[in-house]
Amino acid sequence: MQTNHRPRRAAGRRGARALAVSAALGPALLLGTATAPAAPVRHGERPPLTGMRVLLSNDDSMRAARPDGADGRGLYEMRKALCAAGADVVVLAPWQYMSGAGTSVSNSGAFAAQRRTRLPARYAGDCSGAPTRGAVFGLCRTAGTPSCTDTAPSATPADTVRFALRGGLRALTGWTAPPDAVVTGINSGPNVSSQVNDSGTAGAALAAVDERVPAVAFSAWIADGSTLPSDTTYRAAARYGASLLGRLRAHRLLSPTHVLNVNYPDTSGGSQPAGERWTRVGDGTVAVHTYRRAADGTFTVGGALCPQAPGCRGETREDADSTAVAAGHVSLSALTPDRTAPADAETARLRAYLGGHHS
Repeated sequence: MQTNHRPRRAAGRRGARALAVSAALGPALLLGTATAPAAPVRHGERPPLTGMRVLLSNDDSMRAARPDGADGRGLYEMRKALCAAGADVVVLAPWQYMSGAGTSVSNSGAFAAQRRTRLPARYAGDCSGAPTRGAVFGLCRTAGTPSCTDTAPSATPADTVRFALRGGLRALTGWTAPPDAVVTGINSGPNVSSQVNDSGTAGAALAAVDERVPAVAFSAWIADGSTLPSDTTYRAAARYGASLLGRLRAHRLLSPTHVLNVNYPDTSGGSQPAGERWTRVGDGTVAVHTYRRAADGTFTVGGALCPQAPGCRGETREDADSTAVAAGHVSLSALTPDRTAPADAETARLRAYLGGHHS
């Protein structure tokens, strides 16, 4: 669920494999790090992502038409930064705003992939020197027509990645091999704690590692009193993201076994991040869904921020993602599609009973 507010508590759960990844990846990733925006590439210097092919998606859509930028401004800032760092970027994103779609996929119907020929003016020339020129496609569900109307229902974030990796990129761009990495975001708000389970940004990245392609998901924090990240935060997060991808590439830390979930702190006041923190997904709750009954008997779906809302759980993990990013750090967590519960006393009792039980 996208709350478009700054969370105060944290929650969420992931499988045991993410803990093993943390032990191996965390220290290696954090050696010699720098959280300031990447320095410009000097004349004659080889950009750090030269020759790298990146599939870029999100859950906010590829429209970037709203004045507040909630529908994809972060995606275009990331596209700009990746191309500036030398990557060849193709965008394949949901046709409509699909925040909160998680890992959901479409199981029937047909898709249309529509190329955007007229980009937002402020981003139009960002990838003009790349082989694919930063091609942007929106994926919609269609009733037998090869194009997407303004009101066409959208493919989900996970749909866009699965479609791209299972033949879509080959058909649309001529790429005959998978991209070197999938990047999702920058999401218009954080994806930490309980929000990770609902996040389309994380869900699209998890679809990539399901296909054995490395993936990094990016989300941006929101200043107190605001409802969306500032343009300053988007730009800083994008520059950081391109730099991080370069570091991962250089140290051979891009792996198809996990998603690196990155939450970038608010820098709207001109501050720099306090550093990088290797974190776990929190076990509390950030927000909860609400269902209000209307006079006609229907129920209106909404949301409420924790900790005041009924049903909220407090955070118990000292290394929680939300705690780190709220304190001004870049939060880095490893996610995997493996939902196997970690071994503990409760699962041991269950296994002892069911493992030897025959009905």
